[in-house]
Amino acid sequence: MKKLIFAATCTAFLLTLFACSAEQTSEHLPSWNDGQSKQSIIEFVNTVTDKTSKQYIAPAERIAVFDNDGTLWSEQPMYFQLAGIR
Repeated sequence: MKKLIFAATCTAFLLTLFACSAEQTSEHLPSWNDGQSKQSIIEFVNTVTDKTSKQYIAPAERIAVFDNDGTLWSEQPMYFQLAGIR
C-alpha cells in the first residue's frame, strides 16, 4: 500500500511539473495589452541587444530601473506615502 501511495504521489508531482512547464509562453510581456507601447519596448530591447545593430549596448553598460507600479516615486524631500502621516 505504501508503494502505491508513493507512486501516486510521484506521478501527481511529475504531472504538476509538466503542466506548469507547458503553460509557459515565449510571448514577451504576456500580461500587457497589445499596443504601441508594448511594441516599442520589445523593438527597443531587440535593437539594443542585437550585436549586429548600431545601437547595440554591451551588457555591462545596460541599466534598468524598476518601481512598484511602473512610476517613479518622488523621493525628495520624502516619499509621498510618508507626506500624509502626521
